Amino acid sequence: MRWKLNTSAYKRVSSRDAAMDPDVETQAKMPSDGGGAGAGPSWRMSLPHVCVATLTSFLFGYHSGVVNEPLESISADLGFAGNTLAEGLVVSICLGGAFLGCLFSGSVADGIGRRRAFQLSALPMIIGAAISALTNSLEGMLFGRFLVGIGMGLGPPVASLYITEVSPPSVRGTYGSFVQIATCLGILFSLLIGTPVKDIDRWWRVCFWVAVVPAALQAIGMEFCAESPQWLFKCGRTNEAEMQFEKLLGPLHVKSAMAELTRSERGDDGESVKFSELFYGRHFNVVFIGTTLFALQQLSGINSVFYFSSTVFRSVGVPSSLANICMGIANLSGSIVAMLLMDRLGRKMLLAGSFFGMAFTMGLQAIGANRHHLGSASVYFSVGGILLFVLSFSLGAGPVPGLLLPEIFPNKIRAKAMALCMSVHWVVNFFVSLLFLRLLEQLGPQVLYTMFSSACVVAAIFVRRHVVETKGKTLQEIEVSLLQTQ
Repeated sequence: MRWKLNTSAYKRVSSRDAAMDPDVETQAKMPSDGGGAGAGPSWRMSLPHVCVATLTSFLFGYHSGVVNEPLESISADLGFAGNTLAEGLVVSICLGGAFLGCLFSGSVADGIGRRRAFQLSALPMIIGAAISALTNSLEGMLFGRFLVGIGMGLGPPVASLYITEVSPPSVRGTYGSFVQIATCLGILFSLLIGTPVKDIDRWWRVCFWVAVVPAALQAIGMEFCAESPQWLFKCGRTNEAEMQFEKLLGPLHVKSAMAELTRSERGDDGESVKFSELFYGRHFNVVFIGTTLFALQQLSGINSVFYFSSTVFRSVGVPSSLANICMGIANLSGSIVAMLLMDRLGRKMLLAGSFFGMAFTMGLQAIGANRHHLGSASVYFSVGGILLFVLSFSLGAGPVPGLLLPEIFPNKIRAKAMALCMSVHWVVNFFVSLLFLRLLEQLGPQVLYTMFSSACVVAAIFVRRHVVETKGKTLQEIEVSLLQTQ
């Protein structure tokens, strides 16, 4: 069934009739430039909603880096100084919580809506940060960090869904890049907040208290944000979906937005999808693309570079604090450039180019590892290779998958498919990080870096062959075109 759009009211008609209705199709394909009845929706109306949503990415970045500088002080104050296993657990236990939160993010987002899912993700981050700030034991710190990890796993997939669903097609790529930029800002802010930790006693507790503020702001701010019209429509709450479209796009674009939304109803049986159904049938292809992209993203070695780059920098005489700042600046700079290019060059070009650049720069690191033949020149290959690798990653492989996948997933499976793909991301991230030092010791840096470089080449070829371009298309146009190719 489809909605036939009249000037005064919406009338229920069949999908076939609506598809043949010239008035509906004309409104659905209005040009997009920016103001009157024949113009596309303005980016200004949806911007505040997107900014509130990206607070969860800021928190993700902040909690990823908040223990880097204070870890030595934390271990001394809580009585586990010198215990490398305990120190590693404080850093990595978030991964376990994140996997758990991510695994249930799709069911939560579909069950209670995107807005309430954001608020739910803020809750463990507030409680976990408070416990970490107040604790006097290792067990308390681990429990607080685990709770924070649950929020870290739940929030980012919902953010990718929400931003994709509330953004006008003309700026959806730009807004999607906000996720990566917010993550970079969170990491840099955590490094800045952690700077006085060696000079001020128990400053690490302040670092955790600071994290409560953005989490509380998001929980409150979401009360004033729009709910996803796609989620409301999927739940049969059509009138509410129209109201949210008006809030996001303006009253002049409600009819065309509803027309586009109902176009994707063709071929949809309206029943909810189980996780098992993502592995077969007509949805398998897009889910395969999504899980493979996130797996290849982690197999590129990016998180190993993030986690262990300070060791490389220290070996050539560069302080770890300066190294972290340089990495953060490279990551942020590339993310800003990606934001500017996302809706100009398109997702596919940025993603393929990014992986090719990562392959080349990881090759530079492999060359730099041969210090016996290169001498002092190996420093430039190693340090330059790391910074250029991070820059290449932030230009495409970092921001694009989280934007592209919600675009290509049909509304019916979007939340659960994103949860599955992000779960793959966390699992591969965990095993690569776990095995990196062991493989580095057994294989040597040249062989291991060459393996990472090869994975980047495979990723670039995979993108060229399997990824579709979504630039400038509505979600419903993307969904219909993908269904037609199956």
